[in-house]
Amino acid sequence: MASNLIIEVMIKSHPAFGLAAPIATSLIGGGPATIIWGWVLISITTQPLALSLAEICSKYPTSAGAYYWCFRLTTPKRRVLTSWINGWLTMVGVWTISLSVTFGTAQILVAGIGIFHPDWIPAPWQTYMVFLGITVVSTLVGVLFNSFLPTIDIICACWTALGVMVMLVCISAKAASGRHSAAFALGHFDPSFSGWTPGWSFFIGLLPVLDHRTAYTYAAIGMVASMAEEVHNPVVQLPLALSWSIPISFVIGLLFLLPILFTLPDIPTLLAVPGGQPIGLLFELIMGSKGGGFGMWLIVFGIGVFCALSICCAASRATWSFARDKAIPLHSVWSQVNHNLGDVPLNAYLLSLVVQLLLGLIFLGSTAAFNAFVGVAVICLGASYAMPIAISVANGRKDMKDAPFSLGRWGYGLNVFAVMWMAFEIVLFSMPAVIPVTQVSMNYASVVFVGFAFISAMWYLINGREMYKGPPTPEETIEAEN
Repeated sequence: MASNLIIEVMIKSHPAFGLAAPIATSLIGGGPATIIWGWVLISITTQPLALSLAEICSKYPTSAGAYYWCFRLTTPKRRVLTSWINGWLTMVGVWTISLSVTFGTAQILVAGIGIFHPDWIPAPWQTYMVFLGITVVSTLVGVLFNSFLPTIDIICACWTALGVMVMLVCISAKAASGRHSAAFALGHFDPSFSGWTPGWSFFIGLLPVLDHRTAYTYAAIGMVASMAEEVHNPVVQLPLALSWSIPISFVIGLLFLLPILFTLPDIPTLLAVPGGQPIGLLFELIMGSKGGGFGMWLIVFGIGVFCALSICCAASRATWSFARDKAIPLHSVWSQVNHNLGDVPLNAYLLSLVVQLLLGLIFLGSTAAFNAFVGVAVICLGASYAMPIAISVANGRKDMKDAPFSLGRWGYGLNVFAVMWMAFEIVLFSMPAVIPVTQVSMNYASVVFVGFAFISAMWYLINGREMYKGPPTPEETIEAEN
């Protein structure tokens, strides 16, 4: 069963999609060296977070996740407010990571169309309509075919494994655009496209690997915790799934990246592609034909579709859970379950859909909208998972002394590193990818984050402090179900 949990994490945080969708930002931020060594760096720096959460999860294995952990670790005087803040961070983070997946899939679809219509320059509203279609379809599949979602996850895992191997063989064998030396594939660094200084340009170029390794992994960590009541012996299985998911995803990411970097076409040509998404042209040039490029593109697009189905479902469950705890305006509406559709939280699905479509309108005014969407997700999800770790450290880690999955003497150092690295990422994801900054290239992540923070604070003052009592304990949840 632990292996099934690891597969679940890999589905939610898949390297191929997470690295392909925003690859233009890494090309702007430095190119091959940024991509490959950024992948190594972020995989290493994210592992302490996963280990720290695995330790907490082994002590409190509950589907409520981070905001329950904050509730248990904080003093009684402040635990309700702390869990409220964490719950809102988690919910907004899941909404925006779902948005980044559906929007990224839409951009990949537009890039696929560009393979056969290279002169087509999509208007922002056209890209938005594609995004709308993918988001609506992903929601409808989750609502109407809820019972088939576990089977879809299995198909996704098979598609992913076979797809990455097919791409590894085909790209390595064809290399129509030429082959590069190891010095280029592993060491070429050109920060001139970003306008930033070389050092900061490298970190800006990390956004795609951070997109995957932080935003998508954070979402996946949440999904692992949500399965606590569904697995046998969660005290053992959940920490194993958390701690091994990153190394496994790291290896898959290398298998995806290395053949591309050794056969990478001309970078200025890729960055000049209409619409700003070069993945379709990249595969076409590497494979030497539109048909070959389309075949490689189809693998990545299929992964994106599977991810969109899975993450939209996760967003609806997170919305329903927080509404059940009376922490959202009109909570009685969003916490309803439609029994005719197989106990699907239909209203929560629809709320998540509407939030994504409204936030997607940012793209009509800013082509850097994708970075903003993922930026909000990293800020919210990263902060939500750093909070219980920081609280544990502030308490002297006394709550973790009897944790079944103990980090021992390494615990304090790993905890502090995880929190500090997350603080750095919050700053990084608030920065624009290029300078000088214009209205179009502005990163609106901080604006969206502050907007949701204001809504959360106002609702707490109006209603939350009276209605919200904190997340239910596992015993209360079981009692309510019986």
